Amino acid sequence: MDNIIFKDGTLFLLDQTLLPNEEVYITPKTKEDYFDAIKILKVRGAPAIGIFAAYAMALIEGDKVELKAYLDSARPTAVNLSWATSRMLKAYNEGKNLINEAVEIHNEDKRMCRKISEYGLSLLKDGDGILTHCNAGALATSQYGTGLGPLLLGKENGYTFHVFTDETRPLLQGARLTSYELERAGIDVTLICDNMASIVMKQGKINAVLVGADRIAANGDVANKIGTSGVAILAKHYGVPFYVLAPYSTVDFNCKCGDEIVIEEREPDEIKTMWYEKPMALDETKCYNPAFDVTDNSLITAIITDKGIAKAPYNKSLKEILND
Repeated sequence: MDNIIFKDGTLFLLDQTLLPNEEVYITPKTKEDYFDAIKILKVRGAPAIGIFAAYAMALIEGDKVELKAYLDSARPTAVNLSWATSRMLKAYNEGKNLINEAVEIHNEDKRMCRKISEYGLSLLKDGDGILTHCNAGALATSQYGTGLGPLLLGKENGYTFHVFTDETRPLLQGARLTSYELERAGIDVTLICDNMASIVMKQGKINAVLVGADRIAANGDVANKIGTSGVAILAKHYGVPFYVLAPYSTVDFNCKCGDEIVIEEREPDEIKTMWYEKPMALDETKCYNPAFDVTDNSLITAIITDKGIAKAPYNKSLKEILND
């Protein structure tokens, strides 16, 4: 499934806010179009945001330093966003062809997803029950995905998985996107509410949890979609392996631990009105809507990257796999 397509000088983006009911590709033109697409989650998932921002840096005329700062401010937690814009700014300063650089970032992500999927699949068995939270498939990347990559690659290789997908409140990425991707791929998927994760683990239906990441600190603490740390606590309690799958570029060695990760707070309407015909709370009711929480490294069985599989202690292994 291609969520970002560059063809004949035009960028086409699958608007994920309309899924699963409509498959509509939009063509952003202005820097505001690109900013809004990132901000309101028409494009989402750390790798996909990075690819999209790279094309923005290549296609939008004007001061590239200002453009980088503007795009970075759309989703400050997603390290792939600033990583991609930094790389594009460096390419610009070196006089490189920016279209070629953006296309290469896109192609690199495809190769990266394949490697993550291969490493992740090596930890799973045919017939496993899998729990997912949020969406970390091709919609969040370029191809295969991170958290869903082993499932999609496994399907191609004859594996049978039984997937339970958390709905992932409040934006329902699990319901709208993950179940949609898995259904389209022909993978057995059952949608559950977020607060049902415990019972399916208790009933022995889950052999592994697969999730993506938006930022990984040097010590292995991981910023994931809100609710992921709760799933990790449950997995620890029930003895279920909890795997984080992400590109190596998501590791931020300048961030020592999870306490240093800035948690993005989003608009209250995402909780009260966004997915409802009528408001689900009074207008004056206060809301707290953090986009992410931080999963402590002690809850993580392994961090699976395109460079290899890291296990505790992560401040050592995340560096070592780069040299293996």
